[in-house]
Amino acid sequence: MEIFNHEYSIASPVSERLETAIRRIEFVRKYTMTLLDDLQPEDWFWIPEGFTTHIAWQVGHIAMSEYGLTLFQQRGRNREVDAELMSSKFRKLFMRGTTPSSDIPNHPQPDEILSVLDKVHQQMRIEIVTYDGDALDQELGPPTSSYATRYGALLFAGDHEMLHAGQIGMLRRLMGKAPLR
Repeated sequence: MEIFNHEYSIASPVSERLETAIRRIEFVRKYTMTLLDDLQPEDWFWIPEGFTTHIAWQVGHIAMSEYGLTLFQQRGRNREVDAELMSSKFRKLFMRGTTPSSDIPNHPQPDEILSVLDKVHQQMRIEIVTYDGDALDQELGPPTSSYATRYGALLFAGDHEMLHAGQIGMLRRLMGKAPLR
């Protein structure tokens, strides 16, 4: 099957398994972006009373986890490429186990977060077509997500983003915005 041939201008034959992972990742990214389309900059750091998160952290964490699941766990660190994707400060703000902070001056602004999200996703599109075959069944070392193989990490990338898209959707509703689905 060919993937990315029309919309993304990357044509490459891939297995049905890899196509499944790619389609899941792409589907949820389109959904996530619809949740962000009408937000104002002040919406990104709003934390409802009694909650501990904001949209900026959710989106930064999605970028960080897509990097981890679809790039780092697949091929290890590529210092030259990875340094262009996100800063060390960005990784430290949004990696697994971090707590969203209301310290706005210490965070990247929404346009920078969206830029990192896009750069990571574009790099994933370039590299993912090279992960096919028996390599997908290779086990991952720690830290692993819910799945123990490279293929599992790719599947979990879409699942994980959908989980955080749900949290973005909840925050939108708490802001008084209409549901999108």
